Amino acid sequence: MRFRLLRRRLTVSAPRVSVRSALPWPFLWVLGALLLGFSAAVAVWAFEFGKDIAGLDRNAQEELQQLRREVQMLRTDLSEAQSVANTSDSLLIAERSAQEQLTMQLRQLQADNEMLRSDLGFFERLIPGSGGDSLSIRGLQAERLSPSQLKWQVLMMQPGKNAPDFKGALEVTFVGTLEGKPWSAQSAPAPQPVVIKGYLRMEGIVDVPEQAVVENVTAKILQGSSVRSMQSFNL
Repeated sequence: MRFRLLRRRLTVSAPRVSVRSALPWPFLWVLGALLLGFSAAVAVWAFEFGKDIAGLDRNAQEELQQLRREVQMLRTDLSEAQSVANTSDSLLIAERSAQEQLTMQLRQLQADNEMLRSDLGFFERLIPGSGGDSLSIRGLQAERLSPSQLKWQVLMMQPGKNAPDFKGALEVTFVGTLEGKPWSAQSAPAPQPVVIKGYLRMEGIVDVPEQAVVENVTAKILQGSSVRSMQSFNL
């Protein structure tokens, strides 16, 4: 009987047996979580302790401070460079303005030089007067500026250092032909009053017909109804 029971237990036909833990499963989960947390804390402590031993934190702080100082230096250099650039722009603008002013002054000087050259040429072409020390016309010029305009210039001189002022009038006459017929015109409707103190230069522009051919220009210095000096110029 005992043998049969023993054989039944040892064979396949023996009854099934289940093994259960004595601890409940929530307690096992809590215990596992505590073990995992403890392991993580130990790992973090070991990592931090290793960094402290190797000096990684100290080097990182020093490098961070060095980088901050370098960034501050770069910002200072950038600010100085911007200030220099702004100053350079201001100087460049001022230089351009000064250059433009110099260019305008140079053009004005060139114009004045041309005028002086014209005056010099006018004086160089003076014709000696025939009246000795008396009042005379020493220069007469005329040129056509356009088909309808004629420019004239007259230089009147009164020799002598202490000669009294001369008061009279100037008459400029133009003579030529217009459409094959004689033609004449004057610089003004009436003789122009003049006061000569040593010398006097006068000039003007007169309108002439485009078809007119001006052949001669005559200048007269009048005193009352008498002619004190006269000179002609052929074009």
